[in-house]
Amino acid sequence: MCVTAVDPDVSVARHGRAVADATTSAAGLTRVKDVLAAYVGLTKPRIIELLLLTTVPVMFLAERGVPPLGLVVATVVGGTLSAGSANALNCVYDADIDERMRRTRRRALPRHVVSTRAALVFGLALGVVSTLWLGLLVNWLSAWLALAANVFYVVGYTMILKRRTTQNIVWGGAAGCFPALIGWTAVTGELAWAPVVLFLVVFFWTPPHFWALAIRYREDYAAADVPMLPVVAGARVVARQIVAYSYVMVATSLALWPVAPTGWFYPAVATVLGAAFLVEAHLLLGRARRSDDVVDLRPMRLFHWSNMYLSLLFVGVALDPLLTR
Repeated sequence: MCVTAVDPDVSVARHGRAVADATTSAAGLTRVKDVLAAYVGLTKPRIIELLLLTTVPVMFLAERGVPPLGLVVATVVGGTLSAGSANALNCVYDADIDERMRRTRRRALPRHVVSTRAALVFGLALGVVSTLWLGLLVNWLSAWLALAANVFYVVGYTMILKRRTTQNIVWGGAAGCFPALIGWTAVTGELAWAPVVLFLVVFFWTPPHFWALAIRYREDYAAADVPMLPVVAGARVVARQIVAYSYVMVATSLALWPVAPTGWFYPAVATVLGAAFLVEAHLLLGRARRSDDVVDLRPMRLFHWSNMYLSLLFVGVALDPLLTR
């Protein structure tokens, strides 16, 4: 029987190389995952979720029932790509601001996970693909509306309004209202008063929603020299503005009832949700009259409720034609 001796030094070396190769492979895989996650992060998925939530229910309303699944998928994919493009280009232009704000400094560009040039190419490519996708698979009216929203958000809000006026989010927020129009035109191929009303609901919802967040992070915006209303005005002024916009928003939401027209379900949902929103807005105003401290103001209560409000309101838009046909 022949026994071959093994050099212990060779064995250790081989083991070391194997461990090193495995470590390198794992590190490379982690790097790829980090880069992919960074590109996804550039599109701001949580914002896209909210935008799509205002797209699909309007398709149900326009169809007066369940729209074709293929059309819904095509519209959702195209809308996701378009919104992702706008958000990525926003990240490119606002990289200097994001680096100075605690809330945003962990984004891809401030951490230099993705280069500015790569992010710019990525955002522009998504914009081109989304326009062609919607034009060829949905219709060109929806495609142009999505492109208009993209351009308005990047140029109108990000480049022109955001750093210059306290009304930045009021007018700039209009870009986030376009999904209501896109959802309707995807089904009908034309505009009507119903999606315009829902456009306005989101338009008047945006200031209370975003100003509540800006109250919480007003020190961040101040450090970045962004003149959000809570940075340049006291809590009472901001809270009064929030209450005023909330009343207009609720009134506008009820205007859908005769314009659509809807059945009994939607106005019931809009009334209950609107009353709850107004209560929360007035509670914020009451706290603002007593204190200007962020801890005492608890603005994130209204912020989180505003997300819930819009979500449930548009669920009501989708369910109404199914329950009241």
